[in-house]
Amino acid sequence: MAVAIAAGIFIGSKLNFGDTTEKIFATNSKKDKLNRLIDYIDFEYVDKINTDSIVDVTVNSILNNLDPHSVYIPVSDYEAVADDMRGKFVGIGVSFYIYKDTVSVISTIDKGPAEKSGIKAGDRILFADDKPLFGEFSNRDSIVASLRGELNSRVNLTIFRNSEKKEMKFKLTRKEVPIKSVDAGFKINEELGYIKVNRFAETTNDEFRESLKELVNQGISTLILDLRNNPGGYVFAAERMLDELLPKGTLLLKTKNKAGVVENTVSKKNGLFENGKVYVLVNENSASASEIVAGALQDNDQGIIVGRRTYGKGLVQREMALGDGSAVRLTVARYYTPTGRSIQRPYVNGDQTYFKNYQERYNNGELISADSIAVNDSLRYVTPKGKVVYGGGGILPDIFVAKDLTEEGEIISYISQSGLLNYFVFEQLDKNRNLYETFTPEEFFENYEVSDELLDEFIFYSRLIETNFQLHGYEPLMKIHLKASIAQQLFGGDYYDRILIQKDVMIDKVLEIEYPEENQNED
Repeated sequence: MAVAIAAGIFIGSKLNFGDTTEKIFATNSKKDKLNRLIDYIDFEYVDKINTDSIVDVTVNSILNNLDPHSVYIPVSDYEAVADDMRGKFVGIGVSFYIYKDTVSVISTIDKGPAEKSGIKAGDRILFADDKPLFGEFSNRDSIVASLRGELNSRVNLTIFRNSEKKEMKFKLTRKEVPIKSVDAGFKINEELGYIKVNRFAETTNDEFRESLKELVNQGISTLILDLRNNPGGYVFAAERMLDELLPKGTLLLKTKNKAGVVENTVSKKNGLFENGKVYVLVNENSASASEIVAGALQDNDQGIIVGRRTYGKGLVQREMALGDGSAVRLTVARYYTPTGRSIQRPYVNGDQTYFKNYQERYNNGELISADSIAVNDSLRYVTPKGKVVYGGGGILPDIFVAKDLTEEGEIISYISQSGLLNYFVFEQLDKNRNLYETFTPEEFFENYEVSDELLDEFIFYSRLIETNFQLHGYEPLMKIHLKASIAQQLFGGDYYDRILIQKDVMIDKVLEIEYPEENQNED
C-alpha cells in the first residue's frame, strides 16, 4: 500500500491537470517513431551500426530545415566550443605550431604556467608525461588533449631547447588560461585610440573595458572599434560593450520571440566613453553581436560605421543541453536595431544559397562599389537625427570602403592565408632568436627594418617568384607584413596591428575624415 501511494504521488506530480484526459495519457507519436526506428536499427539491422552517428545525422537534418544558425554541437566538439565562448581553458598556456612533426612553442601566454616555469618561445615539446608528441604522434587533437586537463592537475614535460641544443624537463600545474578576444588596444595619435575585438565571449567586456579605460586615461577623444571579421558570440557581451559607449537608458536592441513578445534592452549605466566619438570598422564577415554593436551606435547617431555591408545575422540562439554531453543552439528570437530594422538576410532558398552570399556580393559588385548594394525602400528607417538607414540584410556603412581586389590585395591574401608567412618568420626567429630578443617592443616598432635580403629569402621560401604576380613595386607592402608577423611572434597582437595599420585603407579613411586639412592635395 505504501509503495502504491508513493507511486501515485510521483505520477501525480508529473501531470498537468490543466490538460485534457486524452492529452495526459497520450504518447508523442513523433518521438516514439524516432525512438522505435533507432531501436530497430540497433537490434534488427543486418550489419553493426553506430547509432550515435545516426542520431547526430538526424539532429543535423532536423536543424537544417529550420534556419542556417540553429546548430548541433556533438560531444566531441562541445568542450572546445565551450572554452572558446567562456574565453578561457585549463592548460599550460602556450601557443604552438606543429612544425616538422614537432610541437614548437611560438609564445607563452603572459603569467601562464608555461611562462612561470621557464618555457620559452622556440622550445620543442617532446613528451607530456612520457607520452611522445612528435613524429607519428604529432596529431593536433592528441597534443591538445595532453597539454590541457583538469584544473590543478600536474603534467611533466620534456622539451628540447633549440637555442641551447639540449633537453630539459619541467613540472607544470595546469591553470585557467585566457583566450583573448581583444587582440589589440593602443593610441594611434594623441586623440585617437584603436581597439580590435575578434569575438564576443564571456570575458570580452572585461578585456574591452580594461583597454578602453587605459586609452581614456591617456586622453583619447575618438575611438576606432575594429569589428572586421568578428563573427559575433554572446548578445550580452555586445550589450555590455555598448554600455560603455552610450548614455544610461539608451535603447540598444529589441528582441521578438515565437509568441510575438518584444523585449527592449537599454543601457544600464553611465559608460566610460559615452561622450566620445566612435568609428566602427566592419566588413562582410562582421556578424551577429558585431552587427548589434554597429546597429545600436548607428541608430543612436553615436557612431560612424566605416567599411562594407555586414554579414546579416539577426537571429538569437540559446544553447540547450541534450543530456549526453552534446547540445543544440536553437534560434529562439529575432533581434532588431533600435529603429526597428531587422538585419537578418533571407534564407528561404536554403542553407547552400545562404552561405554562398559572399560570392553573390562579389558578382554583383557591391564589394567594390556602394552603388551596387541593393536596398529595399520598404525597409527604410530614420534615426533620431534624420539619418536614413535600411533593414533587410546586414548593416550598411555610413562611409563605404571598397575591398582590395587588386593584385596588391591578392598578394597579401596569398602570403597571409597560406600560412607560409608565419612558418617563415618562426624559422627566422629560430635561427636568430638571441638577436631579435635584444629589441624592446618599442625599439622594434620604431627602428627595425626588414632588409632586402630577408624579403628575397621570403619570396623564394613562399614560392611567390613562381606565381604570376607582378611583385615589383609591392616590396614595401610585403616588408610591412613581414615586420608585423615578426612582432606578433615576439611581442603579441598590439604591435602586429600597430604595424599593419600603416597600410590599412579603412584606417586611412578615418584619418581623412578626422584630419581633412592634413589630407588635402596641394596644387
